[in-house]
Amino acid sequence: MTTATPQVRTGTTDRPPVPAPGPPSIGPWLVAGAVALVLLVLSPRYGYHRDELYFLLAGRHLDWGYVDQGPLVPVLARLADTLAPGSLLALRTPSALLAAGAVLLVAAIARQFGADRGTQTFAALLAATSGIVLAPGHLLSTTTVDVVIWLAAALCTVRLLRGGNGRWALAVALLLGVGMFNKLLPALLAVGLVAGLTVAGPRRLLRDRWVLTAAALFGLLAAASLSWQAANGFPQLDVAAAISDGDSSYSGRLDALLLQFVIISPFVVPIWLTGLVVLLRRPGWRGHRALGWAWLVVTGIVLLVGGKGYYDAPLLLVLTAAGAVVAVGWAARGRLRRALLAAVVALTAASNAVLLLPVLPPDGLPDFVVAINYDAGETIGWPAFTDSLAAVHRALPEPERDRAVILTGNYGEAGAVARFGARRGLPAAYSGHNSMADFGRPPDDADVVIAVGFARPDRLRSWFTDVTLAGRVDLGVTVDNDENGGPIWVCRGLRRPWADIWDTEVRHTG
Repeated sequence: MTTATPQVRTGTTDRPPVPAPGPPSIGPWLVAGAVALVLLVLSPRYGYHRDELYFLLAGRHLDWGYVDQGPLVPVLARLADTLAPGSLLALRTPSALLAAGAVLLVAAIARQFGADRGTQTFAALLAATSGIVLAPGHLLSTTTVDVVIWLAAALCTVRLLRGGNGRWALAVALLLGVGMFNKLLPALLAVGLVAGLTVAGPRRLLRDRWVLTAAALFGLLAAASLSWQAANGFPQLDVAAAISDGDSSYSGRLDALLLQFVIISPFVVPIWLTGLVVLLRRPGWRGHRALGWAWLVVTGIVLLVGGKGYYDAPLLLVLTAAGAVVAVGWAARGRLRRALLAAVVALTAASNAVLLLPVLPPDGLPDFVVAINYDAGETIGWPAFTDSLAAVHRALPEPERDRAVILTGNYGEAGAVARFGARRGLPAAYSGHNSMADFGRPPDDADVVIAVGFARPDRLRSWFTDVTLAGRVDLGVTVDNDENGGPIWVCRGLRRPWADIWDTEVRHTG
């Protein structure tokens, strides 16, 4: 494989040099189709992720917004469950297709950076085997949508920087504005892009009438997506504070920093670092320098505020696309070098498949897999989880059994009861976690509660006069996740009405 030689535009002073785009290629489409097929085949293994169970519940309570997200993914969950009720394959099909789209977008960005056909395929392979494509591509999640939104906006930004046609800014604004209905993170990308243009130029774009119109369009869409947050006191700020305090997976400044080096793959770090250097330093790429600065700014903000380390990962794929162009040009000068790039793809695919996809047996899933990929553990054992609750429920005296309810510590546990509990005779489940608290509280006369997801009884004893350990969650496998082996409590004697404690004590974010 060889790479097109970057060409410099001449005869103008307001357009910095950029590489000439490469020819179109069928290779990325084959790679994208393959990754979608693999994800679809593997999608029914293990089971629902706890976030997916939450999305299904949110889909039953459709709203303009939620404590921790916009309405887009709950709408997708509702649509999938309506078309194919109870089908995990249907629920995850949008994610597999979005993952394929991410692969095509990375290849398209590489093409705009001057990649020839072979290099575009190489960039597609790096994207297809990367952690940030495989992990959210296997699950329905807000991250799945975010990755595609960011990459599509980055591609439009490349086109904007290439020709200076401000109309591309309208596409960027539309993408980021629509993306705000998923999560608020596209606003972070908007800040990074504006900062990149301010630092690296071309600054004339900041005065372009189309860019200014695009800014107004983004403002209107952002205002619409923020309306629910504003009306409800911006609860996402509480969620962000919990993430910053390290109360969530993949959060905290140290974890966010370390994740930069593994979220694509440790083997690909030299390639995306090369892409960053090329974007920032190589004269022939000066027209795209704003993208390199955008990653620096976005990553700096994430580390400063203690956000999750994968927030900026789509921009890492942009750097990877740039680095792929240089890497293939370097490898063209020797067989050993080409073998090294092939090894990078093979090692990335093998390691990420084992760590991020359900290829190992769920029983006895190695602890190191769950330690690295927390989400893997949260896709195992939900039917058995509800079996454990059903055993405690059956053991209650009949008068208590008829009026008992379930209180869970997190939204996934409540979602599992909603999905699997009816056929086991379980009562309704409630939780104060994030928007679950808005989906309803227990009836006023619910004074017998089966509580799960509370490692210690302290909080429960502040709400009930009697708290008794009645059993433990048994998932039937040895996976080390948040639920397996957890205590199940039976609580009696509500000290104060639910209306008095629900919003002030039971409701929580994280």
